[in-house]
This record gives sequence, C-alpha cells and structure tokens, in this order.
Amino acid sequence: MEENREERILVVDDEESIRRIIALHLKKGGYETIMASDGEEGIELALRLQPDLILLDLMMPKMDGYTVARKLRADFATSQIPIIMLTAKFTIDDKMIGLEAGANDYITKPFAVGELLARIRTVLNWSKRQRAANPLTGLPGNISIEEELKKRIAAKSAFAVVYVDLDDFKAYNDYYGYNQGDQAIRELSKILMDACRIEGDGSEFVGHVGGDDFLFITGVERAEGISRRVIEEFRTSLHKLIRPDDLRRGSIEVRGRTGEVRRFPLLAVTLAMVVSDGRAIEHVAQVGDIASEVKQYGKSIEGSVLVRDRRRSGEAPVQVGIPSTSSGEGDRVEKQGA
Repeated sequence: MEENREERILVVDDEESIRRIIALHLKKGGYETIMASDGEEGIELALRLQPDLILLDLMMPKMDGYTVARKLRADFATSQIPIIMLTAKFTIDDKMIGLEAGANDYITKPFAVGELLARIRTVLNWSKRQRAANPLTGLPGNISIEEELKKRIAAKSAFAVVYVDLDDFKAYNDYYGYNQGDQAIRELSKILMDACRIEGDGSEFVGHVGGDDFLFITGVERAEGISRRVIEEFRTSLHKLIRPDDLRRGSIEVRGRTGEVRRFPLLAVTLAMVVSDGRAIEHVAQVGDIASEVKQYGKSIEGSVLVRDRRRSGEAPVQVGIPSTSSGEGDRVEKQGA
C-alpha cells in the first residue's frame, strides 16, 4: 500500500442510490471510493486498481455476489483483497454460502452507518495484520508458502515452482544504500505479480521468502512464459534502479572494509525452476533442496537467467533459452548444457 494515501474501497452494487449513499459515508469516514454498477465491472476495477477492501452486493443482475467473490478469490491478483458482502438476505445458509465463496464479513440491508464503518475498520485492520508478515511487499510469507506447496503436493497434479532472487544484491545494497535496495525488492515483487497476472490463468501463487528471495507457483505449461516476462521486465526496469553512468559502464565499484575496490556486475535476476509431475515430489523440503541446487547453477551464469531442473532425465540443470534483446546490460541468453 502506498504511504499516506486514503484507503481505497470498491463498492459493487447495481443500485445507484445505494452506491451514492455508501460513497458519501465512506468519504466522511476518510476513505477513497471506487464504484461499480455490476459484477463484471467490479472484477475489472479490482484487478486494475487493487482496492484495500470491496463492499459487494449479493443480489445483482448478470453476475451475483457469490460468483463475483469466487472469481476474485480464484485470481491471485485479487485473492487477498478483503470482501464484505451487502445483502437483504440474512439466513444462516445465505451467510454460509457467502463465507464459503470468500467473503470476510456480512452486513444486511438496511444497515446503520456506524455498523458499516465499524465492520470496515475491523476487516481492514485484520487485512493489515495479514500483510504484516512481509510489510515491504505485502506478499504472503513462509507460512503461506508452505501451506500452498503442501496443498499442491497433496493434489498430486503437475506444477512448477520458480524461485527468484537478485544477483549481487549485497553489493548493490552497499553501493546504493538500503532505501534503494528496498525499492529494488519492491520492483521485483511488482514484476512477478504483473507477469503472473498477464501470462498466468489466475491460479498462480506469488510468495516472498524474505529479503530479495521470492517464488511463484504455476502450471508447468505457463512457468516458462511467466519467467521470460519476468526477465524482460526486469531488464526494462534497470533504468529505474541503476544510475545512467553505471548502466553505461556495465558494472558498479564497491570499496571494501580494507579500502580495496571491487567491481561487481549490474543487478540481475536468477530464476530456478523446479517441476513436479505429481509423483516426483512428496514433501515441501524436497522442493527447497532441488531449488537450492538449481539456483547454485544459475548463479554461476552472469546476467539474468532461467535455469530448469532436469534431474529426472539424469542430467545437470539447464539454462532455458530466453530471446535476447540488445539491452547492453550483460544478460546471458544462450542455452547452457543442452
């Protein structure tokens, strides 16, 4: 979430009068309001604007609130946005269906303004605590990562895990400072989210292991496409992270504690892909062990690179060919060990 901005609430309701009343009270409560007149528009705005909370009417034409909630929860880009359902239906069964669809809370119409604002504050505070595990990026941390991997392994279906981290990040941090280092981490998290949203099918999971270490989980057939986009987008983003003179030189120079000057390559990204066919991996620790070996191989190659595990064929890890662009930034794109 951006610093010092009003929290943004998306109101999805087909009744214009209800939208206006809610928007008026939200403004008085200090919130920024976005409004959608139906479920399809609500999903589009949620994906594009990433609100902090969604007030979602249950009874709407075209697509009811249950369906909207399920679609939002099924897409990683919107899966963590809290939802409060607004409805005139108030039976226990109705509430259970809404909660199972992904709602965090329920409020029945007509509602008191005080109750609405109190529920909004409660859900937003809960959401903030959920994000606190990784305050720098807002991405799920190690507990959520482990749960997601366990779920995928238990399903015994094929999936790919791609571990992502920055090369020579310590030298970059020492040279540019920790604030700039944090910016590089946030930039990489955004690139990962965007790549999964654009190249994925909405079932992707992106997690922040810690520091400059991330991972994403996706279908085997989509993993390479997402990885290619990550590398290309990271290459494009370097002008925001590295000064022009360092870009032209193609390296940075860091002075050590004893006064010696060492030259380091520009910031790059290594992606280590581990593929499960639903049988080869039986527990979470296996994923980390395989990824560690694959990543070590990737780190031996200068520049941004995607390396895939090929242990099932009895061969060493292999760098997957990435189409080159003449960036002049030192990315290695030829195949290794194929």
